[in-house]
Amino acid sequence: MDISSILIAVLIILVFLVIITSITGKKSKAQNGSKTRKRSVIIKDATKKLSQNPHNVPALRELSNLYYQEHNWEKALPLLEELLNLASTNKDIDYFQVALRQGITALNMKKPEDAMKGLSSAIKINNNNFEANYYLGQAFYQANTYDKAIPYLRKASTFGQEAPGLNEAIGLSFYNMKRYRDSLPYLKRALEENPDGKVVLFSMADAMQQTGFGDKALKVFMHLRADPEFGARSCLAAGIMHMNGGTLDKAIQDFEIALRHVNVPQDTLLEIKYRLAGCYLQSGSVDLGLAMLREVQVINPSYRDVNSLITRYTELKQNKNLQIYLTAGNSDFVALCRKLVETFYGRAVVRILDISVTTDNTEVLTEVETAKWEDTVIFRFYRTSGTTGELHIRDFHGRIKDARAGHGICLTAGAFSEEAKKYIEGRPIDLVDKTELIKRLKKIN
Repeated sequence: MDISSILIAVLIILVFLVIITSITGKKSKAQNGSKTRKRSVIIKDATKKLSQNPHNVPALRELSNLYYQEHNWEKALPLLEELLNLASTNKDIDYFQVALRQGITALNMKKPEDAMKGLSSAIKINNNNFEANYYLGQAFYQANTYDKAIPYLRKASTFGQEAPGLNEAIGLSFYNMKRYRDSLPYLKRALEENPDGKVVLFSMADAMQQTGFGDKALKVFMHLRADPEFGARSCLAAGIMHMNGGTLDKAIQDFEIALRHVNVPQDTLLEIKYRLAGCYLQSGSVDLGLAMLREVQVINPSYRDVNSLITRYTELKQNKNLQIYLTAGNSDFVALCRKLVETFYGRAVVRILDISVTTDNTEVLTEVETAKWEDTVIFRFYRTSGTTGELHIRDFHGRIKDARAGHGICLTAGAFSEEAKKYIEGRPIDLVDKTELIKRLKKIN
């Protein structure tokens, strides 16, 4: 075959393709035009019939079918609700289909309470229908009625049909009911379906933290610290975990990152500032801690114990020894106790025999010798700024007896209860409360 024959053949093929495309295009346009005309005819005809009789079932059915298939929920809903009202007395209406569609339509319009009307009717007719269970569960979920949502959503999951957000809704329902362990398998599946779901990711981390998987939870919280929506809450969670683990520097970093976020809900912001203030104070940065507490006080003057903390640490700032007494590490605190013991009696020789430190108190066993008397004296120090009660003093009295000491002196940075004060009457115990303690601390360099 020569070149001219090939060119002619190619030309014929091109012409054929153009003709086919033209015919197909005209046919498609004709079909679309037909659909448009059919749609407009349906609307016009049904609207006319309904203007004459608002309860015309065929017109309601045809027009609601059209809008429902188009997902025009706003127009479909009133038509379906009218059909649902008529269905109880009109046998020509498919009660189940209308009830189901009314519920689905209302749900898509974010009207879960309205959706329950139709979906509850549909589930009574056929409780083994996937859509009826799925959408009724979603309606209860949207209405935050999680205990009612779970049974329907879990039943829907047994049908083996794919449904968007099914595992997420079950997992978050369990999570919001604080059934953290039950929530984890569903949240994990939901995250596998949608790895970018931040709500699921944060909830799963919190659920893990609540159920003893702290290490895994902390990694997720750290990952979410920069997230615009969940960053502040994740920083708060990570900071609290670092605080509880004794790593104050990391906790401070978490809380400081949290404060860089914008539009943080006020309750979360207050918690962040309050926790950060606590970290500053525990690490010895009293000025920074007080400044943060005052920021909390400006937002909410009655927030937790912020007022008493400000009073307490303002006082501590003015008295370095009191600051050591309440906030320093054990070594500095014990050193201060030694000085207090040595200067407690004026012209006396004080020999320290033993020092014991517990989580509750610190005790110093001494021999005291003056010009007039010599005796064994036990000093017990409480670091609390609260009230020390009778039970603690009874325990101290028992310790004095066991050590065969002649006297006991109990000191606290707080106060003693009235019962404690009555208990020491006639017993070899002296009580030193905050006021007296501060006086003695001021005498120590």
